[in-house]
Amino acid sequence: MSTVEKARFDTKLPKEQKAFFEYAASLGGFRTLTEFIISAAQNQAKKIVGDHNKILASKRDQEMFFNALMNPEKPNENLRNAMINYKETLGE
Repeated sequence: MSTVEKARFDTKLPKEQKAFFEYAASLGGFRTLTEFIISAAQNQAKKIVGDHNKILASKRDQEMFFNALMNPEKPNENLRNAMINYKETLGE
């Protein structure tokens, strides 16, 4: 069994905010405030990273699409045959 290296994270916050977080943790069925905070931070981090990666993927897709429009490959044999069939169907 591998051992996970641990790191400490401390913070100070107003008593009212801590009480509010504890209330939310109890409503959410979390055993401890720490469990609630870690879960909430993990979920938010996943969302932020996921959104960021979608933007990067979208930019890559845009670049690929633009490059395909600006530098199209020559039609292959299948595409040429499809055009011939299309023209024959239209009677051209």
